[in-house]
Amino acid sequence: MYIVIAGAGRLGLVLAKRLKEDKHQVCLIDKNESLCNKLASQLKGILIICGDATYPEILKEAKIEKANVCVSATSTDEDNIIICNLAKEIFGVRRTVARVNDPKHLPLYRYMEVDNPVDSTSIIARIVEEEASFSDVINLLSIKKGRLSIVRLDISSDSPVVNKPLKDIKLPPNSVLVSIIRGPDIIIPSGSTVILPDDEIIGATLIDMEKDLIRSLIGEI
Repeated sequence: MYIVIAGAGRLGLVLAKRLKEDKHQVCLIDKNESLCNKLASQLKGILIICGDATYPEILKEAKIEKANVCVSATSTDEDNIIICNLAKEIFGVRRTVARVNDPKHLPLYRYMEVDNPVDSTSIIARIVEEEASFSDVINLLSIKKGRLSIVRLDISSDSPVVNKPLKDIKLPPNSVLVSIIRGPDIIIPSGSTVILPDDEIIGATLIDMEKDLIRSLIGEI
C-alpha cells in the first residue's frame, strides 16, 4: 500500500517507520523544515515532504491521489480534519485516519466523515477504568464502521506465548499486535520481539475474531 502521513511528531514518525518495515510505501509530510532535513538524511526509503499538509498543493506533491490511506497525525485537530477532508473529497483517498487531540472534538471528526478518528485519551481512560475493576482482558475500543476491536491483555507466566518470538506465534486472521507495555517501556513489536511474563499487550482484530485472538495469547477463556 501507499500511505501518506501528515505530521512527523512521535506518533507519525513511529508509524512511518513501522509501515516501511512492513514493506509499504510511505510519504511523511511536516512543515518543520529543519526536522524534514534531518529525517530526509536518516530515513531511507521514506519520501519526506516539507510543507503544510492543509494546502492541496502539498498533498498533490505527495501524490496523495495514489494513496490507499491518508493518516493525519498532527497536534492540531483543525488541521487533522482539514487534511482528511481534502484527501477524501478532492483527491479521492478511500480511507482516512486521524489523531484526535481533544476528545471534545470527536463529534466534529465524525461529522466531517473522517473514517477512523483515533481518540487516544479515551483509550487510556478506558484502560485506567478497567484496571480499577481488575479486568484482565479489556475491550478498549470498537470502531463499528471498520468492525475493528482493540483489546488489552495481561500475559501471565503460564500463557502459551511466553518466551516465544512474535514470528512463531500463530495469530488469527486479520489480527495484529500493536504494542507491548513492559514496565515503563512501550515497545512496537517486530517478528523477533519475545513475549515475556507480565507484558501488557495491545492487539487489534476484527470484532468476530476477538475471542480467537485472546485464546491465542492467554489460552482458554
